Amino acid sequence: MTTMTGPPRADGFRIGKLLTDTRYRSYTFQAIAVVLLIVFFGWLVSNAIRNPVLQQSGIDFGFLSEPAGYEISQQPIPYTPQSSHLRAAVIGAINTLIVALLACVTATVLGVIAGILRLSNNWVIRKLMSVYVEIFRNIPVLIWILIFMTLSVNVFPPPSAFRGDDPDATPVLGLMAVTNRGIYFPRPYFTNGIGQVPDAPAADGDDTAPEAQEVASSANWLIVLAVLAGSFFAVRAVNNWATVRQNATGLRPTTWWMTLALWVVPLALTLFLLGLRWDVPELRGFNFQGGILARNSLIALWFALSVYTGAFIAENVRAGILAISSGQTEAAAALGLRPRRIMGLVVLPQALRIIIPPLISQYLNITKNTSLAIVVGYMDLTATLGGITLNQTGRALECILLLMAFYLTFSLVISAVMNAYNASVALKER
Repeated sequence: MTTMTGPPRADGFRIGKLLTDTRYRSYTFQAIAVVLLIVFFGWLVSNAIRNPVLQQSGIDFGFLSEPAGYEISQQPIPYTPQSSHLRAAVIGAINTLIVALLACVTATVLGVIAGILRLSNNWVIRKLMSVYVEIFRNIPVLIWILIFMTLSVNVFPPPSAFRGDDPDATPVLGLMAVTNRGIYFPRPYFTNGIGQVPDAPAADGDDTAPEAQEVASSANWLIVLAVLAGSFFAVRAVNNWATVRQNATGLRPTTWWMTLALWVVPLALTLFLLGLRWDVPELRGFNFQGGILARNSLIALWFALSVYTGAFIAENVRAGILAISSGQTEAAAALGLRPRRIMGLVVLPQALRIIIPPLISQYLNITKNTSLAIVVGYMDLTATLGGITLNQTGRALECILLLMAFYLTFSLVISAVMNAYNASVALKER
């Protein structure tokens, strides 16, 4: 006799299933973690509110409008001691961005070159790159900053030496001067375009000559950037067109001359119409006047961050290249490609998906390591807002919060840009 049974009854929900049932356990742990975080931050806020010092002074950002009262050596925008603390903080932020962007570009170039050369068949080159990587990445970056600063101060001649016959104190091409104070190089400016024209004397002594008058406006630089952006998209369109032709015919048309023309012709025409001129530094008295001075503190910090982080990037590049199957290289060689073309067209494009994620971390490390600039007197955001401004105003909480907000924002921007690029080079499944 066969016994007929119905389908198993669905078990109802019980409190115990929050821990015993795998369908609910993960949500339980997440909810507990969120509650603990809320309690922790609530305790921090409550403790800060009960602090007698904070109760007396409160949280006030009004100090940003007060006069700063201190000098800043590296000034990308006009500044005087009578300027506000906010302007001093903005200058410090710009200085931080300048050294961070310069170091990111230079470290990437050094790292890619060193990473590729570490896999060279030449024993001498391979070992030299290994020595570079092992030395620079195993010594703290702070020491390298101090080393480069010491070298720049003691090795290069003072500006006064350029008045004599010292062969080591000779301007480079008559335009640049490398001194123990920094590097003086020409400053570009425009005589036409959008902006106010100040009463400036002409280069030949004629105060009325329009070609010697400088247009004091950043709008012209925005025009130049817009032209460069247009050239970039035009070059991308040409490359896309060449790819379509290659897929259709099997032959890729020659596009290097179009790429060169799209970059050079619009830029040269724009600079000519805006009246580009150069303010060349000249030795007057015991120092150079005119041009732009990149102080030795900036140079030392830039080089130290570049060579230090470049050693880590070199290992990332080497690991990415080794992760590519040797069959890819052999297949490309069988098609008749030379080693350089194999590396540029076959290996590196595939290795990028492995190189970029750790590369993002190295860029973030550069950004955070710029806070060490204070040891060589480079006035970055940590030295201005987190240093002198904090000590003068006593607003430690406000200054620290602003510092955290800046570094967090800049780091998130870098991560967003690099993650977008990483997504563009990732393998697309079909």
